Amino acid sequence: MTESRPSPPPASNAASAADAGRDALLVVNGIEVIYNRVILVLKGVSLTVPRAGIVALLGANGAGKTTTLRAVSNLLRGERGEVTKGSIVYDGEHIERLSPYELVRRGVVQVMEGRRCFAHLTIEENLLTGAYTGSAHGAAEGGAARRRASTAEALERVYRYFPRLKTRRASLAGYTSGGEQQMCAIGRALMAAPTMILLDEPSMGLAPQVVEEIFGIVHDLNAREGVSFLLAEQNAHIALRYARHGYILESGRVVMDGDAASLASNEDVKEFYLGLSRDGRRSFREAKFYRRRKRWLA
Repeated sequence: MTESRPSPPPASNAASAADAGRDALLVVNGIEVIYNRVILVLKGVSLTVPRAGIVALLGANGAGKTTTLRAVSNLLRGERGEVTKGSIVYDGEHIERLSPYELVRRGVVQVMEGRRCFAHLTIEENLLTGAYTGSAHGAAEGGAARRRASTAEALERVYRYFPRLKTRRASLAGYTSGGEQQMCAIGRALMAAPTMILLDEPSMGLAPQVVEEIFGIVHDLNAREGVSFLLAEQNAHIALRYARHGYILESGRVVMDGDAASLASNEDVKEFYLGLSRDGRRSFREAKFYRRRKRWLA
């Protein structure tokens, strides 16, 4: 039984993109990404994540959400991809040429789509892998005893947010539920003491109740500790409830952005992404027809 959490605060029009830009933690400016030196996937994507903000990347499968996250975390090379134009600035520093390891040391951690836990390790062993950054919790020069104490403290912090993981700490990750594996993946990221978490499709394949629990924990981490989140999500309904700002991607381009409340009330977004219109819920066939006539791509 988890503790009750406050409802996420409604997004305010005051939290505009311009406001975010004045105190930006991450600024992505006009990036293009090419795979295998031929396939152009991102076509001038720009976005901003404010300090202690939650920003949602929305769009259908294949729109470019995961590629955008991998461009920020510099995980594109493993997929034969590269940023060929534009810039990515994190905390005032250009990070395009930094390795993923160096980015983790600076506080940028990605939680991959599909959870990616080590199935043959226990939940606790999975969590401990997140502490091996060499600088986690500022203990790199503190000696073995201090590092062990810092790691133990970080582990207990994760268990406070994810009490279910403490119960399953000795279980092999491969034999736990999808929701527990997602919690484990986020908890592993927390072990590296991040400033920003790049969260890829956290609701994928999970029951609605588990999705609510995970997004509630994201909200807690943001509100209590100031962790920023850039989350890629197909479930626009829940993403816009918890995010403060959102960007909609289509075919590798940002076609619309705004504060979460404005996007959630926008008729185009409601009709296509939330399945609603002035006349009520639309059928799948009607939604497909609407896709072909979206006004923002006209």
